[in-house]
Amino acid sequence: MQLRLFPPLAGLCLLLLSLIPANAQLFETKAAQAFMIDADTGTVLFAKDADKPIPPASMAKLMTMEVVFNAIKSGRTTLDDTFVVSENAWRTGGAPSGTSTMFAKLKSAVRVEDLIQGVTVQAANDGCIVLAEGMAGSEANFAAQMTERARQLGLPKSTFVNSTGLPADGQQTTVRELAQLALHLWRDYPDFYHYYGQADFTWNKITQRNRNPLLAMGIEADGFVAGTSEAAGFGIVGTVSHNGTRVIAAMSGLASDRERSEEARKLLDWGVRSFQKTEIFAKDEVVGEAQVFGGAKSGVALKAKGPIDIFLPIANRDKLTAKIVYDGPVSAPVEEGQPVGKLRVWIGDTLSQETPLFAAETVGVGTLPQRALDAAKELAVGWLR
Repeated sequence: MQLRLFPPLAGLCLLLLSLIPANAQLFETKAAQAFMIDADTGTVLFAKDADKPIPPASMAKLMTMEVVFNAIKSGRTTLDDTFVVSENAWRTGGAPSGTSTMFAKLKSAVRVEDLIQGVTVQAANDGCIVLAEGMAGSEANFAAQMTERARQLGLPKSTFVNSTGLPADGQQTTVRELAQLALHLWRDYPDFYHYYGQADFTWNKITQRNRNPLLAMGIEADGFVAGTSEAAGFGIVGTVSHNGTRVIAAMSGLASDRERSEEARKLLDWGVRSFQKTEIFAKDEVVGEAQVFGGAKSGVALKAKGPIDIFLPIANRDKLTAKIVYDGPVSAPVEEGQPVGKLRVWIGDTLSQETPLFAAETVGVGTLPQRALDAAKELAVGWLR
């Protein structure tokens, strides 16, 4: 693949596309893996070893709930359906298990909505297994559905063996995919998202507070889940909304519950306070130009489908860089609206966003002399790319 960089327009855009080395993060964290995005646009604000496979622990319950929410949304299941607590669910995830549980009674029938609250508020392992067995016949079948849904949602690395996140060979995810999954839950299931911010839940006459430590910190957090595993340490997926900006972060590899809470608080607070959304190109404004081979013109103007917004670091604007990349030169003829390349923007050394670029005009096939000249140029310099 050949990557071609062309200078953009003047002013701010010229600054952005200058070749300033992007070799430093703007934020430091003790987490071994971390990833944060703006919820409105999906822009990546921070990434640290974000694609390393890790055991999901209880953070796997995000995918458990995605399968449940999707089934309710599509009409295959309702909030009023009831499922029976099997001995397997009771022993593996209930009171005898010593793990997080909603204390569902053996052989009792529990409404789906109550099971959802048990899982989202109390991270209940028995609630997960009851839902899995009730909806898919067995937990193994349900875990296969979880993995299938992960692929449908564009999450290539997340693989699930059970519904709870309890340790199991072959079960893995990444902090990038956890954050993307959380964004999907918030964006696509507004009728169910509120369960994640519920302060407490009572079942079997036992009241438990929400296990998400961020909710009680006064930082405008309202959702998602914490998880712990011996292999990956303490992890969390959290979200904060402040002054119209919502960020979602996933972290793993922290040393303690206290360190997890503090590092997540710092990252999320930095995310909502340290960036300014800025329009750098208006709708239909030309972003740059791509070289054309064999065309009536030597180049074709490029634009996005709409305006291009970026998130500028308020205190470190010199750490933001951008490039136009495409396979080139583009062979004539080029039709207006034809996909040509992308505008890639980095914040520090993090690839923050990619915006597809399209031909802003039609460029026809050139004359024979023009094509001959382009061929000579390509022969002379093409090997340098």
